[in-house]
Amino acid sequence: MGFWVTTLIFILAGVVASLFSRLCCNRGPSVNLLHLTLVITATVCCWMMWAIVYLAQLNPLIVPILNEGE
Repeated sequence: MGFWVTTLIFILAGVVASLFSRLCCNRGPSVNLLHLTLVITATVCCWMMWAIVYLAQLNPLIVPILNEGE
């Protein structure tokens, strides 16, 4: 799976979690806004962690380590 496919999966998971939070935790407008903010923040943080690890693993492929003689 490529970078963009997994990014779309994270976006879809964030939308589903936001809708689930909105349906299950219906206690008032300020609480719903808080839950929505927390879900979006958690989704973005998880995506950023995944993206940083994914891109860190690509670094040796893009910039290989040179031999000592070079």
